[in-house]
Amino acid sequence: MPRPSRRRSTMLLGTLAAAVLLAVNLPPALAYVSRWRHEQLINSQPYLQEHGRWDVVDVPPADRVNAIHAALLPTGKVLLIAGSGNKEDLFATKALKSLLYDPRDGSTRMIPVPDDMFCGGQTLLPDGRLLVAGGTARYEKLAGAVTHAAGAMRVKNEDPDVARPLPAGTEFVAPSGQRYRSARDAVVPPAAKTATRTGATVTASEVTVFVEAVTPGPGAVAPDRAQYAVAGLPPDQSRDLYGLGDPMTLDKQDYQGTDKAFTFDPVTETWSPVGDMVFARWYPTLTPMVDGRVLATAGLDGVGEVLNGQTEEFDPVTNTWTERKDLTHYFPTYPGLFTTARPDELLYTGTTAGYGPAEQGRVPGLWDLDDNAFTPLPGLRDPDLLETSGSAWVGPVQDQRMAVVGGGGIGESPRSTARIDLVDLDDPAPHFTPGPELPAPTRYPNLVTLPDDTMLISNGSRDYRGKGASDLLQARLYHPGPGGGTLTAAADPVVGRNYHTEGLLLPDGRVLTAGSDPLFDDEHDTVPGTFEQRLEIYSPPYLFQGRRPQIETAPDTAERGEQLAIATPDAARVQRARLVRLASSTHVTSVDQRSVALGVTRTATGVRVDVPDAVRTVPTGFYMLFLVDDRGVPSTGRILRVDGGEPTRTE
Repeated sequence: MPRPSRRRSTMLLGTLAAAVLLAVNLPPALAYVSRWRHEQLINSQPYLQEHGRWDVVDVPPADRVNAIHAALLPTGKVLLIAGSGNKEDLFATKALKSLLYDPRDGSTRMIPVPDDMFCGGQTLLPDGRLLVAGGTARYEKLAGAVTHAAGAMRVKNEDPDVARPLPAGTEFVAPSGQRYRSARDAVVPPAAKTATRTGATVTASEVTVFVEAVTPGPGAVAPDRAQYAVAGLPPDQSRDLYGLGDPMTLDKQDYQGTDKAFTFDPVTETWSPVGDMVFARWYPTLTPMVDGRVLATAGLDGVGEVLNGQTEEFDPVTNTWTERKDLTHYFPTYPGLFTTARPDELLYTGTTAGYGPAEQGRVPGLWDLDDNAFTPLPGLRDPDLLETSGSAWVGPVQDQRMAVVGGGGIGESPRSTARIDLVDLDDPAPHFTPGPELPAPTRYPNLVTLPDDTMLISNGSRDYRGKGASDLLQARLYHPGPGGGTLTAAADPVVGRNYHTEGLLLPDGRVLTAGSDPLFDDEHDTVPGTFEQRLEIYSPPYLFQGRRPQIETAPDTAERGEQLAIATPDAARVQRARLVRLASSTHVTSVDQRSVALGVTRTATGVRVDVPDAVRTVPTGFYMLFLVDDRGVPSTGRILRVDGGEPTRTE
C-alpha cells in the first residue's frame, strides 16, 4: 500500500485537530451565541418598551457597604446604611459605615455612623431629616458558642428619692455566691411614691439589664429565679436596690437592641444624636404619624426578648421619646404598620421580618390608637406564611387599597407562597380578596409603587435566605384593576436578592435595589454566603416610550389644599399628576411609601394641580411631583415639601 504524502498527513492531522477543538468548544460556543442573542433581545427597543431594563451599578471597592437600610433624601441622594452590616468583626472594631450615593451621576461618599444602626428602624421626618432608632447592642451567640451563663436581671429600686446609676460591669451576687456582671450602663429611676390617708405607698421602679457570669462554665448555671444583691453597696442601700434574676443558662443568646437614636441631616450630610428611646429595640418599625411624630413598635429589647407590646413615640420638635402606655398591642419584629385615612388608626398587614412566636401577633387587622382596640381583618390566604412578605398601598393612597405579597413560614421554614391578596379599607366590612399569583412562591419581595400607579414586584427567594440557590431572578409589574388587577412580566434582574434587601423609587422614575444576605452561596448549602454589595437599577417600560413630559418650573413648597402652577410645554397630553413620598426601606419593609393623586387643570402655560387638603392623605414632608401623560409616561419628579400648619393628633 502506498504511504500517504507528508502534505496529506498534515491536512488530516489539521482536520482531526479542528474536529477535536470544535467538539471541546461547542458547548461554550453555543452558550456564547445564546448569551449574545439574549443580549440582543433584552436591549431591543420592542423589548425595552414592554419589559424595561436592569442595569448593575458596581460601586468602587472603597465605597462598598452591606446595605441594610436605604432612604431617598430631599437632596435626591440615597443613603445606604450598613452599620456593622451583619459582620461581628466590624461590630467589635466599631467599623460602622453608611454610603451616600447620587443616582444622577453615580458618585459615592462613605460616611461613618456613630453607633451600630444594623437592624434598627428608620423613617424620614417632616423637616427632611432621616431618623434612625435602635440597632445592635450585642450579636447573637449560638448555644455551642456560649461560654458564660447569662440572662435577664430585673433591677428594683425602692427608694423614692434617688435614682441609682448602674454602670456597665456592675456585679450582682447570687445566694450561692456566684457573681454576674452587667453588660451596659443603666439608670434605675426613683420609686413611685403615692400619698394615702394613712401615709404613703411606695412602688419600686425597675429596669432590666443583661448579665453574664464572671466565671465561665456550667458551674454558674442558675436554673431558678432568685434575688441578687448588688455588690459593693452598704447595707442601707442594699435594702432598696437589688436584682431579681431570671434563670442563668448557657442557652442560645439572641441579638440585643440599643436605645440610641440619631438623625441624618441631608444638607450638612452629618449624623446627630437625639434623645434615647425608652426601650432598647432591634428590628423595630418606625411608622410616621400624620402629626409629624413617629411611632416605634416591636423589636428585641436589651436582653434579646421580643418587646411585649411596649410602644413609644418620637417628637421631632423636642427630639425626645415618650412611652405610650395606652398602646400595648403585641407585634413580632418589623411589623408592617401603616397610617390609614381614619383618625387614630393603623393598618397591620401581618407582614413581619423575623422574630416572634407563631401563635402571637400574626393576625392582620386595624389598630385603634384611641382605645388600643384591635379588629382582625379576615380573608387572607396562607395566613401562616406572612413572615418576610411585602406590603404596600396599591395605586393612589386615596383608594385605601393595600396589597400583601408573598411571604414564608416562621424562622427557617422552607415554605413560601405566591399569594397577592388585597384589602379595600373603604369597604364597609374590610376583608382580604385574592389578586393574581406570582410566578413562583416568594420570600422577600421588593414592592415599589411607581408614578404610573403600577407596582414593581422584584427579586426574593423561594427558601429562607436563598437556601438551596433559590434566589428568583424575576420581576413583575402589578396593574391595579377589576378582579384584583393583573401582572405583566418585567425584565429579569441580574442580581439575586433575598434577606436584608431594599428598594426605592428615584426622582427620575427608575427603581434602585440594594442588599442581599444569603445564608449560602451554593445550591448544596455548603459555602458560606457573601453579602451582595452591588446596586441594581430598574428602568420601567415607560422610560422607553419616547419623549417624556417636561416640568419647566414648579414650586419648592406647597400647602395642603393649595393649587400649584406647573409650567410645562406638554399640558395638552398631561392626564394625571402624582405626589410620591420620599421613602425609606429595610428588610423589604417600607411603611412610609405612598402615592397621592392630584387634580389636574390645563392652563395657557402648563397645568394647575390640586393638593388634597386632608392631612391623613398628604402628611407634612417631602414628595416627588410627577406629571403623567396619556401614554402613562411620567416626567422626572420634582422634589418639594408639603405642609399646611401643624395638625392636631386627631386630625
